[in-house]
Amino acid sequence: MSGRAKLTLFAALATLLTSWSLNALVDSQAWLLQAALLLAVQSAVGAGARRVPLARTLTVAAQVLMSLLLLAFLYAGKGESHGDGPLAYLVTDFGALFGQGVRDVGEFAIPAPLTDGIKLLLVSGVLLIGLLVDTLAVTMRTAAAAGLPLLALYSVASGLAGGGGASWFAFLLAGCGYLMLLLSEGRDRLAQWGRVFGAAPRRGAADSGLAGGAGGQATAPVKFGRRIGAVTLGLALAVPAVLPSLGGGLLGGTQDAAEDSGGGVGGTISAVNPLVSLQSNLNAQDNRVVLKYRTNSPQQADQYLRILALDEFNGVKWEASGRALVDVPEKLPEPPGLRAPVSRSAVEVTTSISAADYYTQRYLPMPYPATSVEIGGKWRFEPAGRTLVGDQLGRDKFQNVQGAEYTVRSLLLKPTAQQLQSAPKPDPAVQEEYTKLPDNLPPVVAETARQVTQGAKDDYTRAVKLQDYFAVNGGFRYNTRTASGTGPQAVARFLADKEGFCVHFAFSMAAMSRSLGIPARVAVGFTPGEKQSDGNVNVSMRDAHAWPELYFEGVGWTRFEPTPRSGINIPEYSRAQTPATQPSAPAPLPSQSVAQPSTGPSATPECPPNLKKLGECGAAAPAQSTGGGGGPSVTSVLGWAALAVAVLGLPLLPMLWRTRLRARRLATGEVLTAWRELGDTAWDAGVLPDEALSPRRAASRIVELGRLDEEPAAAVHRIAGAVERALYAPPGAEVSYPELADDVLLARTGLLASADRLARLRILLLPRSAARVAWAFSARRSAIAAAVSTRLTTARLRLLRLPLRGRG
Repeated sequence: MSGRAKLTLFAALATLLTSWSLNALVDSQAWLLQAALLLAVQSAVGAGARRVPLARTLTVAAQVLMSLLLLAFLYAGKGESHGDGPLAYLVTDFGALFGQGVRDVGEFAIPAPLTDGIKLLLVSGVLLIGLLVDTLAVTMRTAAAAGLPLLALYSVASGLAGGGGASWFAFLLAGCGYLMLLLSEGRDRLAQWGRVFGAAPRRGAADSGLAGGAGGQATAPVKFGRRIGAVTLGLALAVPAVLPSLGGGLLGGTQDAAEDSGGGVGGTISAVNPLVSLQSNLNAQDNRVVLKYRTNSPQQADQYLRILALDEFNGVKWEASGRALVDVPEKLPEPPGLRAPVSRSAVEVTTSISAADYYTQRYLPMPYPATSVEIGGKWRFEPAGRTLVGDQLGRDKFQNVQGAEYTVRSLLLKPTAQQLQSAPKPDPAVQEEYTKLPDNLPPVVAETARQVTQGAKDDYTRAVKLQDYFAVNGGFRYNTRTASGTGPQAVARFLADKEGFCVHFAFSMAAMSRSLGIPARVAVGFTPGEKQSDGNVNVSMRDAHAWPELYFEGVGWTRFEPTPRSGINIPEYSRAQTPATQPSAPAPLPSQSVAQPSTGPSATPECPPNLKKLGECGAAAPAQSTGGGGGPSVTSVLGWAALAVAVLGLPLLPMLWRTRLRARRLATGEVLTAWRELGDTAWDAGVLPDEALSPRRAASRIVELGRLDEEPAAAVHRIAGAVERALYAPPGAEVSYPELADDVLLARTGLLASADRLARLRILLLPRSAARVAWAFSARRSAIAAAVSTRLTTARLRLLRLPLRGRG
């Protein structure tokens, strides 16, 4: 097999190995075999066109035409086109299916079902990347640049999939594919350099950089490249695991956060200070899935997973008050405040939940109000907040939810607006405990609450007006980049700035409700998450949420939703006086995972897309997450800038090295140094060096093969004449001349002018003479190894010559 055929094979293999990272986006891998077959045909067409040979543009055109024909015949007839004739069958239908795939991507959660449209997008995407890689690596002979489309393919797949346990394997496959492509091109280039590498090493080879290794074989650069590749892959896999700050980077590492640290890196929401970790989760880059569950609830949009309740506002922060823990009873006590007729209409639902191995929360996420919990391990029950807390297992070690699988039975309460509106006064003990406010609460909080609820005659109407003030008509904006703060002044600032995320809305509504005499607390947990094609529901880090719970006698603690975020489900009972539930901000709001999962896209044709994504059209499809507002963080900007500098700077290193070497050589004014520079310049332009020729014959060869014009040719001959004088003139004779450096640059200009545009670009960016760096490194390493070996041998001989004492 020829070198170019091997390069074609490895280019296709690199694309195929990198495309493995797309498997995490869909629930079936059947598309990959089809993509591999089409990619093989596309590569074979390119190899045949280059063998004819065809021009580069015609080679690429032939590959594009064959790929389009194969895709059209495979997928035509599967779209929604209603045209007639071959044109509609091959083109219109094909375009309709492509558009359907784009819509499917926007409506299904990851991993999405492998519809025909999504399969078309995946296969055509792999073919496009494969075409770019084949064109750059084989047609244009720049394998290093082929890493850019491979990196783009891996980055898009890894970003959409959000990392995961198998991401390191996908990265390893992609990295190995790219390294094999580079080594294949390196071998092909070495094979074309001919006798320069074939001669046995001679004295002075180390100085000139022409030593090819032991026995004159061209193996050192190849072995060195393999070692560099192995070390690079090892570092890429090991460094994120060693440095905690890189854990959420390219490979999506799985770090565990410290217990109750509030750091949020490992998904922990601490009872000590949930605000910091909650904001960190909402702004997380990797958005890892922390929980998966199945439920038989008929209202999955209300399946919030509650972790704990923050019921004490001490003027600095909201926190969970210290309460006594008891053993977990087989059947949990009745929820506080729940009475008939609401209890009679309640439905008991069952939810089976599994936690990720990297989720180290000490508090057990579960629907509210739970009636029983089946879970292994040591857990304790807190009756007032109805939460399960991990018990102490040893010194500084507590039970947590990491990797746990458990089943929760809970009540699905269906109170009506009339029942809440006619609720009697709460129990005096509840009223006293859950309406406490700090003395330093700014007066603007209570004044705003009275203004917003003016005219309301009952607590329910006041609560709905407060919810609408934040979510509908108050002009508030959702922004996860807002500075954290939960003290009394933070509430006042939030009411003035009207911008924040769920914590600010929940804490402010709870404080304002208490100022009106309504018992209130704040719940922290997760929104329902995204339903997958297999029936499971995934809950990710960006589903972290906080909401206020208000107490109504006969119903108990009742959820309200003041956060104006798309995808948030406003409870049905709180919509009695709300004509609309759309966020008040006119600009697009930052969104996280949808809180209203469904088995597929909405089938209601008259439902506008904006209402469907807000959950106002029944079973809406999961919306795509757009992350928090406010722009990227400084750390993200610096990280991406460093990556861009590395990606753009690495390909320029050979050119920068060559420019610096040329300037140093010409600055010396020495004839032999200038002659070496001229030889390397001709080598870069494709004129391979031949040290067996005399200077005059070598100059004629450069002029002939480099197709030099009259002036550059004359400059080359003047330099060759100076070299002959330097070699054969008597000692002390003047051999240099003032225009020596100008003649070298003039010859270089002539060599560049005789090359076409692409060849000129290759000469500048990837000079062939850069191989001297590898040769010099290999020679230096061999010299060091020989010196060390000589010293060790000398030391051993000296030890043997030492007299042996004690003989006789």
